[in-house]
Amino acid sequence: MRTTEFFPVSLALHWLESLLTVRGLSRNTVAAYGQDLDTLRVFLEAAQKPFGDLDEELLMLFAAWLRQRGDSSRTLARRLSALRQFCEWCTEEKALDKNPLALVDGPKLPARLPEVLSREEMQAMLDAPVVTGDKAKLGRRDRAMLELLYAAGLRVSELVSLRPLDLDLQAGIVRVFGKGGKERLVPLHDRAVALLGAYLRDTRPGFEPVDDEVFLNRSGRKLTRQGVWKLIKRYALQAGIHKDISPHTFRHSFATHLLEGGADLRSVQMLLGHADMAATEIYTHVQARRLRRAHDLYHPRARAAGHAPDGAGRGEGV
Repeated sequence: MRTTEFFPVSLALHWLESLLTVRGLSRNTVAAYGQDLDTLRVFLEAAQKPFGDLDEELLMLFAAWLRQRGDSSRTLARRLSALRQFCEWCTEEKALDKNPLALVDGPKLPARLPEVLSREEMQAMLDAPVVTGDKAKLGRRDRAMLELLYAAGLRVSELVSLRPLDLDLQAGIVRVFGKGGKERLVPLHDRAVALLGAYLRDTRPGFEPVDDEVFLNRSGRKLTRQGVWKLIKRYALQAGIHKDISPHTFRHSFATHLLEGGADLRSVQMLLGHADMAATEIYTHVQARRLRRAHDLYHPRARAAGHAPDGAGRGEGV
């Protein structure tokens, strides 16, 4: 970001540094915010308008300029979100009298729900690795890996960085270092513990480890994100699943199945390691379905109208 009379570059760099050191955001996230601010700098230079002149009218022109450049609604919303946060920080630092984006709404985004596997599809995926014969070593690694992805809702970057010391199998807990190095503890169910224990004890030594990570390739090096992605694509074909899935599908399925089972959104947020509840709220459609079922099942007027499932709501009245 070069110096300009129209944009406070030093302030922007100071804010980006605070995102790294104070808020603990990842370098990739901070770099994306930097690119978003740089688009504003380019616009202000082209419009010959100083940063201090930002108001709703100028922001509308900025949004139109971004549209002309080909930004999608989602990209535009992200840029405005970054700018809103920066202007709020500038207001706190007395560099601006008020946040010009405080009352400006981002573009309405279409609801885009993540791809999720059904419980039957997930079971087929977990059963796909072959654990006998010539493929036993790789199959046992992959079965433990897939079980862990689903059991803990890990990001693929968290999975490939995991080390044996991060697994406390006696307590049934995995220690995860997420975005920005933030640590969280996620419980594991008994099957995941058993598969991981057997893999670490009996299978992993056969890879002749060079790296210290839990999951290794044939050369004893840590598995890459691309390697995990290819494995999941292959196992999806073996399992007869034709959805466009990726390692992140396991994370989405983890969250969805928890909510369907009765978990609350706040607990799922903590298990996923989301810093902001807004990131978890893409799953609120699951809670909405459950609340609808509960309403139909237990509300006396819903039962009277015949909405309750067969056999539900019978017995003592309310």
